[in-house]
Amino acid sequence: MIRVLVVDDQTLVRQGIRSLLGLTDEIEVVGEADDGMTALAAIEEHAPDVVLLDLRMPRHDGIWALTALRDVTAWRPPPVLVLTTFDTDTLVLDAMRAGACGYLLKDVTLDQLTRAIRTLADGGTLISPSITSRLLRAVRDRRPPGGADLPRIQPLTERELEVLRLVAEGYSNREIARALFLAEGTVKNHVSTVLLKLGARDRTNAVLRALHENVLG
Repeated sequence: MIRVLVVDDQTLVRQGIRSLLGLTDEIEVVGEADDGMTALAAIEEHAPDVVLLDLRMPRHDGIWALTALRDVTAWRPPPVLVLTTFDTDTLVLDAMRAGACGYLLKDVTLDQLTRAIRTLADGGTLISPSITSRLLRAVRDRRPPGGADLPRIQPLTERELEVLRLVAEGYSNREIARALFLAEGTVKNHVSTVLLKLGARDRTNAVLRALHENVLG
């Protein structure tokens, strides 16, 4: 079972998501939170595999929670899937730069949501197709993630580019291994090398920098 924590300030939304995910055989909602601060406590208490996070919440919002999770050193935070009604360029980009591994709008189907949860639980990333082009435009129009003092990127090999393209499409290491007929350990090594060459701290940051630098073409 994939353990999920739902973070949203609206009680009906949380209950609705819990009820829908309860229809599946592979996902269990282990806890709820109504803002970023209570989300941090709930994550420590329940140790979910994936967090579903709204962005616009009173007191401590989703960006605050993402930033706080990114700075955690005592334990490894779970991947976060943003699930919101807001899709402005600024919000999408800020969420991804703050550490979100996925971004979906609340008009998704149950199948789309469960697929996204599985993808993140398996180490992948996922962005709603309806906002991918907007994210690309926003990334290329703004400063690269991390500021102007980032190290210069190093050229990637053809194999590393293949791996990066699949990472950008949301593939997990296991799925990349199957697609490229490689051992999963080999894929992990390629991903680590890609992160190093792009000066990125994680897969999401690597995709953002690759988009900004037009590495993917």
